[in-house]
Amino acid sequence: MIRPTAYLAGTGRGIPARVMTNHDFAAIGIDTSHEWIVERTGIVERHIAGEGESTCSMAAAAARMAMSRADVAPGDLDLIVLSTATPDRLLPATAVDLQANLGATRAAAFDLSAACSGWIYGLTVAEGMIAAGRAETALVIGAEKMSAIVNWKDRNTCVLFGDGAGATILKRSADGRGILSSFMRSDGSLAELLFRPHGGASVPMTEAILAEGSHFVKMAGREVFKAAVRSMTEAADRALDGAGMKGEDIDLMIPHQANIRIIEATAKHAHIPMDKVFVNIDRYGNTSSASIPIALDEAIEAGRVVDGSTVLLVAFGAGFTWASMVVRF
Repeated sequence: MIRPTAYLAGTGRGIPARVMTNHDFAAIGIDTSHEWIVERTGIVERHIAGEGESTCSMAAAAARMAMSRADVAPGDLDLIVLSTATPDRLLPATAVDLQANLGATRAAAFDLSAACSGWIYGLTVAEGMIAAGRAETALVIGAEKMSAIVNWKDRNTCVLFGDGAGATILKRSADGRGILSSFMRSDGSLAELLFRPHGGASVPMTEAILAEGSHFVKMAGREVFKAAVRSMTEAADRALDGAGMKGEDIDLMIPHQANIRIIEATAKHAHIPMDKVFVNIDRYGNTSSASIPIALDEAIEAGRVVDGSTVLLVAFGAGFTWASMVVRF
């Protein structure tokens, strides 16, 4: 029998108030339509950060909600792991800004970069720290301001992404609840199918880079789609195998919300009917590493995850990275 080391004690989300619908793209000169976007992605609208809203501020809102639900005070936190592809600044980590914002003076804090798979990566890291006796209570967050790194003239990318944050409190498990299995994998040879070409340390920002927009996200959509289906189905298999389960044993699958067709293909492969899959891509778009924790928080709020539920989490992102986890609540 698998005895979990850590369990998810509380969840929360921080979502910008501003909503941008598919119809709003016409106002900024994007040659697209509501029907075109829905048919290819399943997205109807997404939340976009407003003036003064940052990766840290969204993360803080999500964190405070999760901490309240888990009855955890800032001083109880031993560890803060923040997954983000959109840090507020390159130095220091956004996680330490969050630590200061929360007043979590005892916590070690660092950022983790694994794109859309990052929150599951972060949970796996935090679980390992708890298993090693280095932490008892951890805050794991996925937070993204994707609107800051997309080219708002490129319909192949700007229609896909949204902003937001999702948070989870992880505590040492004393019963059968918790993480039953996890899986992580990556393939850097495919990195240039989904990446930001310039603006990093190897090719620092210049006026020319800003003018040409090569610091924004670039994506080879068809190739990314194929890799995502292949990798997410593998990840689902590996997490289920690690937990000694089959798709039929899962009460709910919460996948990364990138594309409804990828979600449907992953569910079909795992023999999980779509009525046991949580989908909110229509309302949020792709929020990268924030997508699964936001969806998990909504699923719990809606009563789709209750005590005793067994949930499959599965993600794929730039890198390429992919990851999965089976959790008993």
